[in-house]
Amino acid sequence: MPGFLGHLPSVISPYLSGINPIALSVAVSLFVGFAVSIGWIVYNLFFHPLASIPGPKTHAATPFPFFRSVLGGRLPLDAKQLHEKYGDVVRIAPNEVTFVNPDAWKEVYGIRPGKPQRPKDQRHVSVGPNHIPSILRTDDQTHSRYRRALSHGFSEGSLQRQEVIVKGYIDLLIHRLQGLATSGSAVVDMTAWYNYTTFDIIGDLAFGDSFGCLQNSQYHFWVSVIFSHFRTAAWANVLRRVPFGMWLMKWVVPYKTREEKRLQNQMTQEKVQSRIDKGDNERPDFLSNVLKQPREKGMSEDELVSNSYVLIIAGSETTATLLSGVTYYILTVPGVMDKLKAEIRGAFSSEEEITWSAVNQLPYTLGVLNEGLRMYPPVPYGFPRMIEGKGDFICGKWMPAGTAVGVPILASQRSELNFKNAQSFIPERFMGDPEYKLDNRSALQPFSVGPRNCLGRNLAYAEMRLILARMIWNFDMEIAPDSRQWIEQPSFVVWDKGALNVKLTPAVHKG
Repeated sequence: MPGFLGHLPSVISPYLSGINPIALSVAVSLFVGFAVSIGWIVYNLFFHPLASIPGPKTHAATPFPFFRSVLGGRLPLDAKQLHEKYGDVVRIAPNEVTFVNPDAWKEVYGIRPGKPQRPKDQRHVSVGPNHIPSILRTDDQTHSRYRRALSHGFSEGSLQRQEVIVKGYIDLLIHRLQGLATSGSAVVDMTAWYNYTTFDIIGDLAFGDSFGCLQNSQYHFWVSVIFSHFRTAAWANVLRRVPFGMWLMKWVVPYKTREEKRLQNQMTQEKVQSRIDKGDNERPDFLSNVLKQPREKGMSEDELVSNSYVLIIAGSETTATLLSGVTYYILTVPGVMDKLKAEIRGAFSSEEEITWSAVNQLPYTLGVLNEGLRMYPPVPYGFPRMIEGKGDFICGKWMPAGTAVGVPILASQRSELNFKNAQSFIPERFMGDPEYKLDNRSALQPFSVGPRNCLGRNLAYAEMRLILARMIWNFDMEIAPDSRQWIEQPSFVVWDKGALNVKLTPAVHKG
């Protein structure tokens, strides 16, 4: 045998001498690449520490099914379907596992005494407009500093002072819609009008200056760019997972989109600088307390720019999305609109009586909004965390270091494991109906949990309650035929909402 091997080169050399060296190199590279790929797939399927976690073999073998879900805007819906088939824990990608067990909220996102927070999976989170990490992406220490600086603007006292500002924009919304219905009724895109309102509100609360969307009945340039940005974020999510992926972004994202983003970033810097130049504001806004803090407790100008961008999106898009979803459901689920009108119009004798605190006493209205958050969470997938160190247990399952773990919000909140009749819009489940006493309410976490939960959730709740109540007080509504399938939409971080066309008729109040 040794003698044969010694003569092997002389045996095969005549065959190789006629082959082009370049072609040979390519063939060898392809063979090696193919062999490595097969080995990687075999490892993922049979020898990976997550091999025993339930889920489709195609998702365990390679990340390509996950990529297809992300780029197709189907990740939240695909996760929901996978959990319906495989149970409360699913291996959704080779190194990513999702849970719909409500206990996972605390184990993944909650405070861990004596241990650091689990870091966010940075592949799911976009960088700031000036590449300075925002409150969504930064480390624990910096996050705590950001949150302390911003929290004053979201306190109970600030919320009470902000009500008059919010009310002014809702007054303008109602006035503009009434103007469109001068002939008796009008069909309007409520997705757009809710967005106009919430962006104007957050612009004023953040910078003391609205975007003028309601006044002009159209999106400000800064606002319009956001929607294309979410699709770009989906590509970034995928390309961050492949070698040289972010270098490819400039080829994937059209020049027009990149230029719009550059101009948007420039506008953000200008708005922040304008707010800084104003100094102390007679009417406190979100940045008032931040600007009073010394640098080590507050934020630098670059940090203000990065976090202002997040504030504007998070403080507007989530509320507008929820209101759009709730409007769709109350107009398509029999009986809901009639009950809502009876409660709101029966509770007040004049529109001036409709305040944040007053609406908070309306059980059916609150049930409708909570059910809207359950059925149509504004951020339907969420932001996974990473397992570090030597690994850890999540809901009794061992997760090795390097695994991304999370609770897919839509899948958890619409799981029959957590809610009875989970696919149906039933506000009564939040009103003490005994039929739903076994619902696991701890699964309802549309604003996340733990030290990184949504800072502006109280403002969001207050806005959506007041806007919905004022809309029901002022208008009879009917969904347009072309919007009956509106709910069937993709998601790129947030829902990619189409026009929700609704026929508005001014309400007639007795007496």
